[in-house]
Amino acid sequence: MFKHIIARTPCRALVDGLSASDLGKPIYEKAIEQHNTYIRALQTCGVDITILPPAEEFPDSVFVEDPALCTPHCAIVTRPGADSRRGEAALMEPVLHRFYEHVERIEAPGTLDAGDVMMVGDHYYIGQSARTNAEGARQLIAILEKYGMTGSVVEMKEVLHLKTGLAYLENNNLMCAGEFLTKPEFQKYNIIELPEDEIYAANCIWVNGKVIMPSGYPKTAAKIAALGYEVIEVDTSEYRKVDGGVSCMSLRF
Repeated sequence: MFKHIIARTPCRALVDGLSASDLGKPIYEKAIEQHNTYIRALQTCGVDITILPPAEEFPDSVFVEDPALCTPHCAIVTRPGADSRRGEAALMEPVLHRFYEHVERIEAPGTLDAGDVMMVGDHYYIGQSARTNAEGARQLIAILEKYGMTGSVVEMKEVLHLKTGLAYLENNNLMCAGEFLTKPEFQKYNIIELPEDEIYAANCIWVNGKVIMPSGYPKTAAKIAALGYEVIEVDTSEYRKVDGGVSCMSLRF
């Protein structure tokens, strides 16, 4: 069960955030409305929410998942793979000290976006991507093992982050899309395959028995509901324009 959530209000510079899409720039006013709806959805899950102020110097700073990884035993300040996001880690570190006695760090030349990290119990799957390199993954595994946890590297080629195509919903249920469907390490889970036209919905989050997912993906919503979860749909269309999704906008621990 999660007790705490950390989120950050999007800054106006969000319109200039990193993007590999052709969906255009976010409309800031709509992004604010969507973020407020997202926070309200989290509030229904029985958690305490800490909302940080906008950080105008970092366009992508609303995506708090990437500069930090929160585990049951320690927090890890990452070293984001995009140069423009490196400073977000320093902003997050004092916040993590409010909640954790032990705060670790990924050091150069390692890079790690925590959007590439999926927690399943005490094991952490780490996607080696354009943003997370082998050294960053090695350092993370060493930190995890220091606290009695484990990690393993997942090779990936098709998506930006590991959690672009995967979401663990607890109870052995794994939302899965694209290249991850045939990965040997995931065959032990109950794989819920996403329809080809709803792959964006793979980025969803389990929060205390409820699943928050992007709106507009009815086939995926029906599959999640059939597993017995309460489904909460939120519009994240403005964040999709800058390669963001549901999981990116909060730290949950």
